[in-house]
Amino acid sequence: MEGKEEDVRLGANKFNERQPIGTAAQSQDDAKDYQEPPPAPLFEPDELTSWSFYRAGIAEFFATFLFLYITVLTVMGVVRSNEANGNTCKTVGIQGIAWAFGGMIFALVYCTAGISGGHINPAVTFGLFLARKLSLTRAIFYMVMQCLGAICGAGVVKGFQPNPYNRLGGGANMVSKGYTKGDGLGAEIVGTFILVYTVFSATDAKRSARDSHVPILAPLPIGFAVFLVHLATIPITGTGINPARSLGAAIIYNNEKAWDDHWIFWVGPFIGAGLAALYHQVVIRAIPFKSK
Repeated sequence: MEGKEEDVRLGANKFNERQPIGTAAQSQDDAKDYQEPPPAPLFEPDELTSWSFYRAGIAEFFATFLFLYITVLTVMGVVRSNEANGNTCKTVGIQGIAWAFGGMIFALVYCTAGISGGHINPAVTFGLFLARKLSLTRAIFYMVMQCLGAICGAGVVKGFQPNPYNRLGGGANMVSKGYTKGDGLGAEIVGTFILVYTVFSATDAKRSARDSHVPILAPLPIGFAVFLVHLATIPITGTGINPARSLGAAIIYNNEKAWDDHWIFWVGPFIGAGLAALYHQVVIRAIPFKSK
């Protein structure tokens, strides 16, 4: 018995209790060997002669087109049911709208991440540009293609059902009754901060190098963040957090109220994206404080 007790004692003390577990159990050499990728140049003329540059823009266009098509139809379906029955519970309701937005982002980011990075949102592109993850040339090109895709997506919905589109609001973002423009702006800033911060965390190059599962799972937390933000802010602004989505619906719907509030859905998301980029790069990654 004494021999067995000795074996148990030795076995229990064989591994230090302070040994890291989980992802922290990776070799410390990996962290030491990791080198921060160089910042993207502000202007990269060679991009303009590369097919991959234009292919990425086309991917952003079609992803945003599909995003608007599905989500605007979902919003109109819920509004139609509420108009007829006075009760959104008879359809997918707010939860269903949130799932449509979050689910589409999950699917589209998964499909386009390897081609364009799967931004599908000028605010995301802006945040990544501030962090020097892409050039100004590519950022502007992405934003233009995203906006064009959003306009076409909403336009196709209106083309299929013009009368219901105008009657049901066309999925346009507006500040709801009972809320001020300040409330709407704050909701858009915080909502976009959550989304862009999630994008930075899910696509962090250092985490990807350390944990092989991170790039594969990246679309999931991004889509889930979109879902949660929609649950919280649909009653306030209908949830923008994506200037292209708001612009596409506003242009096709073309309503005075939608245009009066439209600036909120550009200023708010861009401020939120800028704050998220600043927080991730300066506080979380402490990149300005790292020795050269």
